[in-house]
Amino acid sequence: MNKNLSKGWIFFFGALGGLLYGYDTGVISGALLFISDDIPLTNFLEGLVVSSLLVGAIAGAGMSGYVSDRFGRRRVVFVIALIYIIGSLVLAFAPNVAILVTGRVILGLGVGGSTAIVPVYLSEMAPTEQRGALASLNQLMITIGIVLAYFVNYAFTPIEGWRWMLGLAAVPALVLMIGVMFMPESPKWLLKQNREKEARKVMGMTRDQSEIDDEIKQMKKIEAQKESTWDVLTSKWVRPMLLVGGGIAVLQQFIGINAVIYYAPTIFTEAGLENSASILGTVGIGILNVLMTLVAIATIDKVGRKKLLLIGNVGMTLSLAILATILFTQELTTSIAWLTVVFLGLFIIFFSATWGPVVWVMLPELFPLKARGAATGFTTLLLSLANLIVSLFFPILLGAIGTAMVFVIFSVIGVLAFLFVLKFVPETKGRSLEQIENDLRGEGTG
Repeated sequence: MNKNLSKGWIFFFGALGGLLYGYDTGVISGALLFISDDIPLTNFLEGLVVSSLLVGAIAGAGMSGYVSDRFGRRRVVFVIALIYIIGSLVLAFAPNVAILVTGRVILGLGVGGSTAIVPVYLSEMAPTEQRGALASLNQLMITIGIVLAYFVNYAFTPIEGWRWMLGLAAVPALVLMIGVMFMPESPKWLLKQNREKEARKVMGMTRDQSEIDDEIKQMKKIEAQKESTWDVLTSKWVRPMLLVGGGIAVLQQFIGINAVIYYAPTIFTEAGLENSASILGTVGIGILNVLMTLVAIATIDKVGRKKLLLIGNVGMTLSLAILATILFTQELTTSIAWLTVVFLGLFIIFFSATWGPVVWVMLPELFPLKARGAATGFTTLLLSLANLIVSLFFPILLGAIGTAMVFVIFSVIGVLAFLFVLKFVPETKGRSLEQIENDLRGEGTG
């Protein structure tokens, strides 16, 4: 197998966990329209079914970072794939709300694990000048998973086949479980285990020899410092990056992206569209999500992470603010319903080209090698907690204050996110992970 083909397979399977996360995030939006026909759901129970995935995700993210630092990224990904299969099958055969929630919690363990491990693996496998683009593959796979879920939802809408919608997630999970057996381990983790020969061999799949020698030298310098994961994680020089990482993780969710992904059909039916048209509208949003993530992959190593975050904030905030104004001032008609689709589409365009991929790229970049898995796990735990809050309370807020007012709240959060990025977030473009760490150590002594 030639180097480029080998590299392609490594990053495909490395990012496949993102597809599963995206599928299980997106599929519930269509399934919710039909679950109530078999299992009655109140607004609260609807929010509970959706958000219970995030309860598992919090636990999965919290555990997987530490476990992957100890046992390796590859082994943890294998276990994550197995968890996805089990959770999907539990949901497909769920007879009541309790089992539905249980299945979603099990799936959440896989979601939390994949959100913590996949970005770390891709970041550690990628050469410096391509790290932004290759690490963005996680977000690309998430968006492909979401649009795949929307197509599956649309295909099974005529038979109201919500069990098929939920159960088919087991198929890509099985592909991942088989594929991971042929994936190499992260070279940075191998070097940490004093397996330099294996690390060099893996790095040779994606880097030139001169890059390998330089990175190995820098990694050895870092490894020579006798610190435990806990020592690094709790040191003063890491705290600012935990603040930045946790901040962008939480804000990525609080601006409302998963409210749109989880509840898009519900929003569209509230706006006046029929079930089939609502699901078709979400398919269009899902396709936009994928296309704009491709734009991000092409630009992230050229424009830079921070600038993209700021541009995205402006676009997302204006889209939601204009949509809220329309919904406040206009009577509900079919035209207004489709305007809702258009402006949510604009919101998705800006999110997918900026905050979607950039946050996943930056989280592992911000943290030092010895605590990268644990720190990324902690920040993705915060991301999942924020996701849980949004998904649990969104249907309640929708019923209590209406769609327009909810979008006003998300717009205000968008302004706050812009100010946070402007003041606190550093630029990591064009710097190796080791250079970023050395800069942090030099700035945060004491």
